[in-house]
Amino acid sequence: MSKLFKLFCKSFCIEKGNIKRIAVSDNNISFSVESVSMTDTIDVLISEDVIDARIRELAAQIDADYAGKSVTLLCTLKGAVFFACELAKRITIPVFMEFIQTSSYVGTKSTGKVSMKLDVDDSAVKDKNIIIIEDVIDTGRTLSVVKEMMQARNPASLKVCSLLDKHECRTVPFEGDYIGFTIGDDFIVGYGLDVDQKYRNLPYIGIVR
Repeated sequence: MSKLFKLFCKSFCIEKGNIKRIAVSDNNISFSVESVSMTDTIDVLISEDVIDARIRELAAQIDADYAGKSVTLLCTLKGAVFFACELAKRITIPVFMEFIQTSSYVGTKSTGKVSMKLDVDDSAVKDKNIIIIEDVIDTGRTLSVVKEMMQARNPASLKVCSLLDKHECRTVPFEGDYIGFTIGDDFIVGYGLDVDQKYRNLPYIGIVR
């Protein structure tokens, strides 16, 4: 078997939305196929340029509201990471970042109870100006619990900033303090939002059809 052919077979090839891997040993070729379907139809709902402009406006608003102070962005994993990082880059007052992760599901069913998979120390919240950063507010249940938990740790102030707000999906009374865009109840991906862990890295907000 020629070295050139071996090198060719060791490479990755992308074909019709599937990623295929060819494994090669010294004397023979074995084909192991790992397929990742990327066949969903995604329509752009909010473009990257529009998102960028709105994040700049939110950052300016936060700068004005906290002038002469510092803020701690409390980012909810995983979906809000992209938004939190882009927002932090555009805020000009001192910024600190912390991360939390919540869960209210076992498998695909909601337990009705919110648990903290990743939490922060009380000292990261006490006497700090906390802004909870979320990717999307829908029912409001999880954020209501998280906000109550953080309020019990005696922050200097506590607000919520979300890139998206599906206000028509509320099941409990809840309002964010800084909202990027209010949208309908479409299944959305991109800018941190995913479907089966795919499409988080899309630079825009898209609707899965």
